[in-house]
Amino acid sequence: MADVLIASDARWVVEEVEAALSSSEDTVRDVTRGADVLPAVAERAPDIAVIDLQIGRMGGMATCLELRLEEGAGRLPHVPVLMLLDRRADVFLARRAQADGWLVKPLDAMRVRRAITAVLNGGTYEDDSYRPVTVVPAAAPTPEQ
Repeated sequence: MADVLIASDARWVVEEVEAALSSSEDTVRDVTRGADVLPAVAERAPDIAVIDLQIGRMGGMATCLELRLEEGAGRLPHVPVLMLLDRRADVFLARRAQADGWLVKPLDAMRVRRAITAVLNGGTYEDDSYRPVTVVPAAAPTPEQ
């Protein structure tokens, strides 16, 4: 059973993550502002924080960096972060913010659950759906064909 903190001001994001966890006995808390993550973590450190990059007022990158800075100063324990990204280009931001994993939207329950499980087990999760598809041209027929 895990304690999951979701930070998003988009209700559908919270509902999508909750749906991915619905078959388990995980405890889910949510906040609607990035600035509310630090106090929520200080009050009761979650097993994982799922942070939407586009949360209003204090974005996901700033929120994740704040957690890492407080952890580095010894004021908070390490909280694994799964960041929810809007586009492929945001992967750079997730890496810069030292997120433990990321998913590129649109979300689906199976990928969300897989990512949360990987990060909770001490690993990382890098959503490969952000990688562009490489098209290999077919070989030209040889004269013998």
